[in-house]
Amino acid sequence: MEKIAEGFRNEKAIVTPYNIRSYQSKNIITKNLYITHIGYYPKAKFHFRERPEGTPENILIYCEEGNGYITCYEEKYSISRNQVFIIPANTPHSYGSSYQNPWSIYWFHFCGEFVSMFSSIINKVINLEESDRSRFNDRIQLFDEMYQNLEMGYNFENLEYVSFCLMHYLASLKYMNQFREIKKIKETDVIQKSIQYMKDHLETKMTLDDIANHMGYSISHFGAIFLQRTSYSPLEYYNQLKIQRACSYLQFSDLKLKEIAFRLNFYDPFHFSKAFKKEMEITPKEYRKRYK
Repeated sequence: MEKIAEGFRNEKAIVTPYNIRSYQSKNIITKNLYITHIGYYPKAKFHFRERPEGTPENILIYCEEGNGYITCYEEKYSISRNQVFIIPANTPHSYGSSYQNPWSIYWFHFCGEFVSMFSSIINKVINLEESDRSRFNDRIQLFDEMYQNLEMGYNFENLEYVSFCLMHYLASLKYMNQFREIKKIKETDVIQKSIQYMKDHLETKMTLDDIANHMGYSISHFGAIFLQRTSYSPLEYYNQLKIQRACSYLQFSDLKLKEIAFRLNFYDPFHFSKAFKKEMEITPKEYRKRYK
């Protein structure tokens, strides 16, 4: 059976010159994470690569559709639609497309000083489960932004922007729940609804009982699930939101400290200042002076 490394209809690929990689490895921003190769192979029948010595870079492969395999550390992994695999740098490996159902893959090589931050998602199959929160198109758009900026040239602004996009792309895999949070159906999520309720009532006096009753839960049950999801008690979170609102007033309004304290239902300016400093490590007056 024929096997080929590249040569697929509508394929696209960019390989950065060595002098650009040298610059990327030294630039204060790009040295953290940067791309050296990037491309897209649609319906890549007979696609096959074997590298007994590996590559100096890590290789990310995202299977958009079809099937294939990756062999790494002598372990063979089946790869199919909406799965990602990152091959570690300097690791013997091979990979190839299915003959019967050839894969379409987005791929790039990357390296940098921050690679170790993403060690938890390297050398494992990452399943991007389909749901109303999957954000597949958002991740593909990030890929396109990286590709198109490199395609426009290697000026330092393009290279730096690509590095930030790369960080975001990898973070979308490591912190998948956080990446998908923006697409969560808020109306059905009690924690999100309770946080929104808190935000809507920052300038009214509220108790834990008020919040739990609004959500239709007992105080103990609501407190337990809120703590599990956010690592904070509901009232701790509510107070953080109040301080966040106070920061906005200090920075963007001319309200006096006592007016802000009154609006946010602190006992008095002293209580407000004490709570603010506990959270922000500076006083409200210092915050206003620094950021207004």
